[in-house]
Amino acid sequence: MKHQETIKKMTLEEKAAFLSGKGEWQTWDFPRLGIPSMYCSDGPHGIRKQAGAGDHLGLNPSLPATCFPTAATMANSWDPQLGSEIGKALGEEAAVQGVHVVLGPGLNIKRSPLCGRNFEYFSEDPYLAGKMAAGYVQGIQSQGVYACPKHFAVNSQELRRMAMNAVLDERTLREIYLTGFEIAVKEGGAGAIMTSYNQVNGTYANENEHLLKDILRGEWGYNGIVITDWGGSNDHIRGVAAGSDLEMPTPGMDSARQLVEAVQTGKISEETVDACVDRMLEAVLTLTGGQKKTAEFDEEAHHALARRAAAESAVLLKNQEKILPLKPGTRVALIGDFAFEPRYQGAGSSMVNATKLDKMSELIKEYNLNVVGMAKGYMRSGEINEVMEKEAVDLAQSADVVLYCFGLDELSESEGIDRTHMRIPQNQVTLLEAIARVNENIVGILSAGAAVEMPWHTNLRALLHVYLYGQAGAGAVLDILTGKVNPSGRLSETCPIRYEDTPAFRYFPAAERNSEYREGLYVGYRYYDTAKVRVLYPFGFGLSYTEFAYSDLKADRDGVEFTVKNTGKMDGAEVAQLYVGLPDAKVFRPEKELKGFRKIFLKAGESRQVRIPFDDKTFRYWNVRTSRWETEGGVYTVMIGASCLDIRLRAEVTVEGTTETYPYYTNRMPSYYSGLISQVEDKEFEELLGHPVPSGKWSGNLTVNDAICQMYYAKSPIARFAYNKLTQMKKKSEEAGKPDLNILFIYNMPFRAIAKMTGGMVSMEMVEGIVTMVNGHFFRGLGRVIGGFFRNQSRNRKYVKRITEK
Repeated sequence: MKHQETIKKMTLEEKAAFLSGKGEWQTWDFPRLGIPSMYCSDGPHGIRKQAGAGDHLGLNPSLPATCFPTAATMANSWDPQLGSEIGKALGEEAAVQGVHVVLGPGLNIKRSPLCGRNFEYFSEDPYLAGKMAAGYVQGIQSQGVYACPKHFAVNSQELRRMAMNAVLDERTLREIYLTGFEIAVKEGGAGAIMTSYNQVNGTYANENEHLLKDILRGEWGYNGIVITDWGGSNDHIRGVAAGSDLEMPTPGMDSARQLVEAVQTGKISEETVDACVDRMLEAVLTLTGGQKKTAEFDEEAHHALARRAAAESAVLLKNQEKILPLKPGTRVALIGDFAFEPRYQGAGSSMVNATKLDKMSELIKEYNLNVVGMAKGYMRSGEINEVMEKEAVDLAQSADVVLYCFGLDELSESEGIDRTHMRIPQNQVTLLEAIARVNENIVGILSAGAAVEMPWHTNLRALLHVYLYGQAGAGAVLDILTGKVNPSGRLSETCPIRYEDTPAFRYFPAAERNSEYREGLYVGYRYYDTAKVRVLYPFGFGLSYTEFAYSDLKADRDGVEFTVKNTGKMDGAEVAQLYVGLPDAKVFRPEKELKGFRKIFLKAGESRQVRIPFDDKTFRYWNVRTSRWETEGGVYTVMIGASCLDIRLRAEVTVEGTTETYPYYTNRMPSYYSGLISQVEDKEFEELLGHPVPSGKWSGNLTVNDAICQMYYAKSPIARFAYNKLTQMKKKSEEAGKPDLNILFIYNMPFRAIAKMTGGMVSMEMVEGIVTMVNGHFFRGLGRVIGGFFRNQSRNRKYVKRITEK
């Protein structure tokens, strides 16, 4: 241990307290030992340090910070170096605000387009997500701040996220859901990792020894700290035993008392506690002693970086008859509420108080365009307003080109709630169709943090998907529309034709307790390509104002080389993508998988030789029989493309295998060998899992691990009444067009989280009393709650006195 001398001086009570938060965002300090407090803050795309009292969901205002494009946007840049620049800026702003740990980036896999938090995640592909995350991590940590990639692991839905069990096979876990984290740890060097709320194969992620001990610390050699998601600790003793170091946010002294008792009774060794304390000391002392001290950051420079990032991440999906870029002096009508109040970030704990906010309605006058008028056109809440619609349609008739700003509203995408469909609000579609009847030259500017259905795209001459582009995105959009910037974004996720086509359609979200990942490896393009399902816009797709030609592919044992030439008349950047497949493989696999990429900027007429090396992930698969990474021998096809469906060059590479024991019986798994996984039966899923499908049924009595929304099943009429009132409040906030994040969080959180999120006011004993009341034993439970309250307060005071009056 690095800090053995300090640990020897600490009492057991101090050690136990050190492994839980002191406040909403900070750790315990011990002045007598020279141990200061460490401060954490949300920060996937902007620092969210609250000025006053802290709360997890950002209900209280935060200090101004640069709101960069969200991860879903940035992944479309396919540029880890740009991610590193943004990470560096995030680290600078964190240091200015006294933040030591930035809680991000988020790199969970976009299993379904409906996950409400997809705007915070990079991609449906783990390799791309991992490379982007590694860039962010390196940039953040270059400023003496820790990055904290999240949520480890298999966090793919918001509904009952704290009371859900992800059921999946080991190969899918390794190849799809852990690979991105592996890259962030090994290549990015992440100093912290945040565990997810959910269970993974029956064990909560934060106390899952297979995830934390076997894989994270054992196989990957990770020696940083592990932090719970806020309120994500189930059993703190089991968490510490598994190697989770810090329970957040502020459970009072209840968890510390439990840990002390566990050591005293031999349930856990003090050496195990000391190992966590040692890692915490290393983090706290390193961060508080080595952070770069600056009084302020360059707001204008960071705003300019946010604008460049938005420009490089916007994806041009359609450009019929090359309507874009707009010619100087074009008569344009700017229509859409998003042009006046941009949809530039998602809702939830990641919301940033932007230093400034650009708006297309204000910036457009700075461009060489003849603006004939501007109109909001539709109600953001989704309501029909015929007066606004008529004003917009009348305006559209007087313009050569209509710039239509539209997309998903705030209610559609938020932490704490999943989408129920992939459609944008109907009133926006109705207006688009009405405009198309009077003007066929419509350029759509789409704002959304995830894929949407686009049956309306035929009404558009051009479509620029800007995702959630941050505070400076409006200027970036206008730069692209007018040709100052050549679009170079490429989709980091597939845009399917309809939701029913998606691989997890029948399996998402969890029906009751279990979320069964029956689609296995076939996530996103891996499914669409293999099962030959038509999509609207494929993974990796994006148009440019110029053209690129590929030639001269050479493949050897170490990688591929090829030439890319800009054959058009405008400078621009291309994203060359390397895919690998093994025809007629004995071990089932997708038709092709992304194994490398390179973004290349070329002047008009310029050509360049590009090399993409193979790495340890190029040919590997996880053998569930031998429990190790192996290679299947054979003649692999290496493909270079401009998207997963636009393959320009092919070559073959013979690879020597390591497999002696094959993991599967082909005849028992027809769905997985064909890729047709939309209706996998129990027997075949059990063959994939290697064991029976666990029951996910809710029992008759609710437990501390059941979500509050499950009081629908409560035996107590009072509990059912409380459920109905909470549901009414939730619906009312949704009808108002703005989600109440506090209600959403309470609605989906388990009872146990009450003890973890109330600053010591509620103990686990009291929670158990509440659950007893919910299960129909009102007076017995009430007695336990009241008695527990006074016992908890008394014990807390005594504990705090012991650790602060030394």
